[in-house]
Amino acid sequence: MSRIIDTDPATHYPVTERNRVKRLHERARYDRAAVHAILDAAMLCHVAYAIDGQPYCTPTLFWRAGDRLYWHGSSASRMLRHLKAGTPACLTVSHLDGLVLARSGFNHSANYRAAMCFGTARIVDDVQEKAEALSAVIDRFYPGRDALLRPITAQEAKATTVIGMAIEEASAKVRAKGVGDDAADFALPIWAGVIPVKTVLGDVEPCPRVPAGVEPPPELDLYAPGRTLDAALADAQRAYEQA
Repeated sequence: MSRIIDTDPATHYPVTERNRVKRLHERARYDRAAVHAILDAAMLCHVAYAIDGQPYCTPTLFWRAGDRLYWHGSSASRMLRHLKAGTPACLTVSHLDGLVLARSGFNHSANYRAAMCFGTARIVDDVQEKAEALSAVIDRFYPGRDALLRPITAQEAKATTVIGMAIEEASAKVRAKGVGDDAADFALPIWAGVIPVKTVLGDVEPCPRVPAGVEPPPELDLYAPGRTLDAALADAQRAYEQA
């Protein structure tokens, strides 16, 4: 059982022994705005859980609806029987923003944004919630696109398991600064600095079987070449929430 240390439920997730950042705690954030911003700028997460004492960490696409996270998987997944009753899980997202080179090996670092979310993962059995989730996995990333697609078949829906997890506790950890060298090392003739890291969108590569005259739809304007992926995904989340 997690012991509550501090909480402000209106704007923050509760801080407990489970989610409290213990190392470099000055980089920690527990407010919903900070955690959600990191989640919403991502498409890929890692979900960690244990089955019969064996730990697993699965990379998967995910999306957020309020304080609830969703991801999907195959109905043949090894997690299936455990998720029916619910299982504790930890979903993490991280962004690498810069390589930090210092004058000593000890002070080398990286600029990053990371979020950890804790809760109980369960299979979404409700027919309506599952249907909405299978639509949301498209519209969250490409607002309005689901209505343009052919409907999902019964067999496709049966083969897909949707997992949901309410965020019970969460924390964010961020480093966004320059070199943290010791003052005594500043005069050393060694280059130091930050190399920024960004994931930038490129030009679209249409499927060769797209019929002549069919152009990318307007919702893909969010993913214009040259934009950063995290900015595009954050804009898509806002559009999804406003729809």
